[in-house]
Amino acid sequence: QVQLEESGGGLVQAGGSLRLSCAAPGRTSSSYIMAWFRQAPGKEREFVAAVSWSGGTIQYADSVKGRFTISRDNAKNMVYLQMNSLKVEDTAVYYCAARLGAVSTTRRYYDDWGQGTQVTVSS
Repeated sequence: QVQLEESGGGLVQAGGSLRLSCAAPGRTSSSYIMAWFRQAPGKEREFVAAVSWSGGTIQYADSVKGRFTISRDNAKNMVYLQMNSLKVEDTAVYYCAARLGAVSTTRRYYDDWGQGTQVTVSS
């Protein structure tokens, strides 16, 4: 099982921006889907965004559409989540995840996970 490692979390004011990064060594296969999930205190882990290897297929949760952008750099084995216009309700631990197959919003279909990075948005 290859480890994923997130970085870039922190404290930001509402309306601000953050860019999360995920190092995904070994994910050079064209079958690998990369995604971001998040988990707020007391809540279930929820889907945020996912991207296919080519970048041609991308899905977003409705709550982040128009504000967040997922991208990947396969040459560097990196995945990114650009988060703009952040809201207090975006506060959560953000997790990078990977799976083989098609883009999915379902948590249980993802096999590999990082340890998470905390994002806190203050009012």
